[in-house]
Amino acid sequence: MLKKNVGTIDRALRILLGLALLAGFFLDRDGAYSWLYLIGIIPLATGLMSSCPLYSIFGLSTCPMKK
Repeated sequence: MLKKNVGTIDRALRILLGLALLAGFFLDRDGAYSWLYLIGIIPLATGLMSSCPLYSIFGLSTCPMKK
């Protein structure tokens, strides 16, 4: 299981960004570079899992500190 390293605000922003990009893909399928909207899968997945592999690599975390 991946370690949780994405905080609440970061998680919400990732989910919103991912959904917006995927909506752009479905609304503009005929565009020349519409496949780039599929990059929205990455922030959506990391937001839903509350874990970001890049944060793990760089030792970052946006989760609040446990007391």
